[in-house]
Amino acid sequence: MAADKRIAAITARIVERSKPAREAYLGRIRAAAASGVHRSVLGCGNLAHGFAVCSPAEKEMLAGDRVANLGIITAYNDMLSAHQPYETYPALIREAAREAGGVAQVAGGVPAMCDGVTQGQPGMELSLFSRDVIAMAAGIGLSHNMFDAAVFLGVCDKIVPGLAIAALTFGHLPAIFIPAGPMTTGLPNDEKARVRQLYAEGKVGRAELLEAESKSYHGPGTCTFYGTANSNQMLMEIMGLHTPGSSFINPGTPLRDALTKEAAKRALAITAQGNEFTPVGEMIDERSIVNGVIGLHATGGSTNHTLHLVAIARAAGIHLTWQDISDLSDVVPLLARVYPNGLADVNHFHAAGGLGFLIRELLKDGLLHDDVRTVFGHGLQAYTVEARLGDGGAVIRMPVAEESGDAKVLTTVDKPFQATGGLKMLKGNLGTGVIKTSAVKAERLVIEAPARVFQDQQGLNDAFKNGELTGDFVAVVRFQGPQANGMPELHKLTTVLGILQDRGQKVALLTDGRMSGASGKVPAAIHVTPEAKAGGLIGKIRDGDMIRIDAINGAIEALVSDADLAARPQAEADLSGNDYGMGRELFSIFRQMAGPADHGAGVLA
Repeated sequence: MAADKRIAAITARIVERSKPAREAYLGRIRAAAASGVHRSVLGCGNLAHGFAVCSPAEKEMLAGDRVANLGIITAYNDMLSAHQPYETYPALIREAAREAGGVAQVAGGVPAMCDGVTQGQPGMELSLFSRDVIAMAAGIGLSHNMFDAAVFLGVCDKIVPGLAIAALTFGHLPAIFIPAGPMTTGLPNDEKARVRQLYAEGKVGRAELLEAESKSYHGPGTCTFYGTANSNQMLMEIMGLHTPGSSFINPGTPLRDALTKEAAKRALAITAQGNEFTPVGEMIDERSIVNGVIGLHATGGSTNHTLHLVAIARAAGIHLTWQDISDLSDVVPLLARVYPNGLADVNHFHAAGGLGFLIRELLKDGLLHDDVRTVFGHGLQAYTVEARLGDGGAVIRMPVAEESGDAKVLTTVDKPFQATGGLKMLKGNLGTGVIKTSAVKAERLVIEAPARVFQDQQGLNDAFKNGELTGDFVAVVRFQGPQANGMPELHKLTTVLGILQDRGQKVALLTDGRMSGASGKVPAAIHVTPEAKAGGLIGKIRDGDMIRIDAINGAIEALVSDADLAARPQAEADLSGNDYGMGRELFSIFRQMAGPADHGAGVLA
């Protein structure tokens, strides 16, 4: 079925807006593809360095251009649970490459930080900037010009977006992303959140809190809530960068290993040496990006992707805006309820039918572009499947079930959980921002209350501990943007504001910072731009100003006259404490050069 005319119109305007940048980008990658990967033109010393540790047979194969060489970019470390399974992947990929008559080498490693470890800590101020560092590190690995295609091993928050930016920068090469899968289900996410609130209220101690956290995060794999990491996996599959049905298979299983080997063989099959050459920069186009946004809305995905998708698109010469994202939200229904948008985790979502079911439902009503290229061929219809292990250990794919395995977790287009998607753009006299609506109750979508202004999240936490946060209010937490301190996630505020909301207070958050992809139930107008450090009007709000956050009509307003607002001096904050410690001094140039949130909040575009 052709795409819905509203989706087609939004896509068309992105195409038109992007034309100059996209044409220049395609010209560059086509020139790179035409020159090819010619290892034979490398100097003998260059080539000898490149295959020094390969076997004699591999050296002979790589001495010319007779076989394809697969570059592995890995984000492995064994502190990050989602990335620990990648320890064994290079060996599996090399084995698969040999079976396919090719060669595979680890081209490079990239950093992978855990936002769960750094949440509320100084290291969180490096988190968003790590996306661009990852892109640059991957670029260094691929710059050796030894590779005919690349596979990318990454799962978590900034890692996949950074790898995607790198893949598109080397868009003349085919690229496949290989997931590691979610950890098995542990302590339910809502129970973990309940214990966190009890701890914040002083009703349980640190031992009880640590026990709950450890039962929730208990083994290898991605955290099971639907935050940025699992939103990444959804995006890679719905954009055609994963092989079908591979996103949410648990680590350490025969099927997971079979899918990894299959992906490696597929990457070798789509190089310029075969008959299905699929350079990723040609494959990912405006329709693919729009499909990613639609998947984000239909699943209630992470707000962080209002930054990352913009940055990923720009790497391919495509200019995606928050208005595009918001307009698509008005068209796309919410079809999944996964924590924090519901009680289920991603394992329950997968068991209910997962992405195969969701993609089929969206295609059925023309809510996705089917006429796209993917790493598996042409069209998204091939992704309406469930991956299984067949005889002999090969991957087989079966059509997804006609009915959802759990209609409370995954539903159909004709019976959506809500008629519109999970994210909404906000505009008003304070600038532009984003709000996640999929986890907010209908009666909280519009909040009008006096401001309580804080220069950092610690100030709000201290006010809570001192019993100062009474009555209805909008917490304004500013100087949290990319130029101020790297735009850290303020997820720890969710617990405090959640307690107050549960007590019956009408509360909301307004900030130029970010929230975790796991945040949800408290209305939060985030990513407000211009940020306070850049002179944004969020820096002129005073305690007691009436603030209106309207997620239905898409508005953020300080109910203050324009003349009064203009006459006020801009607030200042002492940010010297953000300049040093835990590596922050290394990123001063990033803070100086960072772009605004609606451009991706990075330094590369």
